[in-house]
Amino acid sequence: MSRIDTRPAGADRLRVPVLIASGLGTGFSRLAPGTVGSLAALVPGAFLVGHTGLLLAAIMLACLAGFWAIPRASGGADHGWVVIDEVAGQWITLLGIPARHNLIWIAAAFLMFRLLDITKPGPIGRLDRRHDEIGVMGDDMLAGVAGALLLAAAGWLLRLA
Repeated sequence: MSRIDTRPAGADRLRVPVLIASGLGTGFSRLAPGTVGSLAALVPGAFLVGHTGLLLAAIMLACLAGFWAIPRASGGADHGWVVIDEVAGQWITLLGIPARHNLIWIAAAFLMFRLLDITKPGPIGRLDRRHDEIGVMGDDMLAGVAGALLLAAAGWLLRLA
């Protein structure tokens, strides 16, 4: 059975809602678009770690942009190319990195978020099943919160050791 290609083509890819929803085109990767979107978010996000106000502003902008763009670009559907939710979730996860960090913490944040986003445990999965922009954004935002809390707990435990 062939899969229907739901990716916008040609000029449609240049529409502002599509550019936002696709994470500036990173979602059009043929291989693991969610992972590519998360990796692309990690690059600027890593520079914002330790600058909480700027990171929170970036998160708010990504969330608001996602809630605006998703219904306009995909009709509220969570197509594989929609990765603005991964951008927001990845940045939320970065909030859990301790003030004294290194690249291992950045890598841990990436892996933690991807694990939670892919497995969708508990309420993350329930949000994912909504099939609207709240579900599309909400499951990744919640995965980001869970990832941030787990990273913060790991940082706290390591300080005790």
